[in-house]
Amino acid sequence: MADTLKGLKIGYIMTGSYCTFSQSFEQARLLKEMGAELIPIMSEHAASTDTRFGTAEENLTKLREIAGREIITTIADAEPIGPKNMTDLMIVAPCTSNTAAKLANGITDNTATMAVKSHLRTGKPVLLAIASNDSLLGSAKNLGELFNRKNYYFVPMVQDDWINKPASLVAEFGMIPQAAEAAMKGIQLRPIIYHSRELK
Repeated sequence: MADTLKGLKIGYIMTGSYCTFSQSFEQARLLKEMGAELIPIMSEHAASTDTRFGTAEENLTKLREIAGREIITTIADAEPIGPKNMTDLMIVAPCTSNTAAKLANGITDNTATMAVKSHLRTGKPVLLAIASNDSLLGSAKNLGELFNRKNYYFVPMVQDDWINKPASLVAEFGMIPQAAEAAMKGIQLRPIIYHSRELK
């Protein structure tokens, strides 16, 4: 797998599922260690909101240090990604239900969605690591649309707390490298949704 990802130019987008940021940072660091070149990107909310999971400045600093370059945080800076052929693969980790809804409906109104739109200009793969409490409620139709959309791939997900949050789905962040390799080959890892954290 390491050889497959070595030298790959990966746009790495973080959106506002703040409770999964630590897992996302871990995977970004792993991709970098595997030899991928990371182009770090954050949505406006991800880049500016202080939460109990870390301040905005702490999160910016972590991603900047992992990637070894400045973070794209504006629509204007994200727009050239496609025209300048800056990325081979775009990963959105975490991808909120709000972001998924915008992607499913062709809405480009922030840095994250502009980065994906620009990257898709030449038909390259986009890998989504979903993290949302309403994935199986209001957001289900948007995920269904993206499941059937060309160039979109998903990191396998679990119902992380089906008793207290029965509509919640969270990506298995540890599978991002494997899912990235598969996406570059045009393959969707399956099953897409697990019902337990005991992966087979």
